[in-house]
Amino acid sequence: MEHGVTLTEMVQKMNLKNLTPNVELVGKEVNIPDVNRPALQLAGFFEHFDSDRVQIIGYVEYTYLQTLTEERKTEIYEKMLKRKVPCVVFSRSLPPEESFLRIAQERDVPVFSTEKKTSSFMSELIRWLNVKLAPCISIHGVLVDVYGVGVLIMGESGIGKSEAALELIKRGHRLVTDDVVEIRKVSDETLVGSAPDITKHFIELRGIGIVDVKSMFGVQSVRETQNIDLVITLEDWSRDKEYDRLGLEEEYTEFLGNKVVCHSIPIRPGRNLAIIVESAAVNHRQKQMGYNAAQELYKRVQENLAKRSN
Repeated sequence: MEHGVTLTEMVQKMNLKNLTPNVELVGKEVNIPDVNRPALQLAGFFEHFDSDRVQIIGYVEYTYLQTLTEERKTEIYEKMLKRKVPCVVFSRSLPPEESFLRIAQERDVPVFSTEKKTSSFMSELIRWLNVKLAPCISIHGVLVDVYGVGVLIMGESGIGKSEAALELIKRGHRLVTDDVVEIRKVSDETLVGSAPDITKHFIELRGIGIVDVKSMFGVQSVRETQNIDLVITLEDWSRDKEYDRLGLEEEYTEFLGNKVVCHSIPIRPGRNLAIIVESAAVNHRQKQMGYNAAQELYKRVQENLAKRSN
């Protein structure tokens, strides 16, 4: 991973209680989106120990530790914590023993506590880490939520992306980001787009300047993140180029190895980009639900030709 999640950020997001305040959190990061419950390790097996993951002690592990002698527990604690794990989290507000906290502080390993049940905490932490640690790229474009469809509008600078986004916002849709889109690959099927903190909720309009969408149109006009379902590329209309007029075959563009449906829209004076983007989003939803207007038209044409031939 080229980037990590700081323990300070994880503590704030997961609402964790710091049980080792003397251990400095600054500079410590989590770089792996998976977690580990040290079951076999507590029994003394450290041959395959994922020490670079967040370690979670649940009720089962905690109860097992109570069956061990003090000497054996100290031995296990020493072996586990000397491997410089990122941190240890006790679920269900289970209180770690003083010997564990002492060894953790000696080894400079933070120990936290959460009130959540082990399974729910693990799933929430893994989901959050997968998003934060996902491969990420930044591209030039505008991302808008149109009827629940994440539409990424791309094109050359000054072609009208921000103006189209502003018109969509006025029509009740929501802005995710303007100018710079941070794309994260959350899974092999899902790309999530978000805004850099510095430009969040702002739109740049040439001739006017910077517009604060959240302040101007209200909190209902923006959102933090959105899956990227459809890409619309705006380009200057060319008389010599043939454009797809039926849409029988889908075209795709690729980000981080994931393919996304892409439409190229030629720009001419008088075309209402907002309505075009809305129509593209609705049409995309129809296709996802099993209805393809182009195929329906093709079917009707074929049936009509068959009738005439008969």
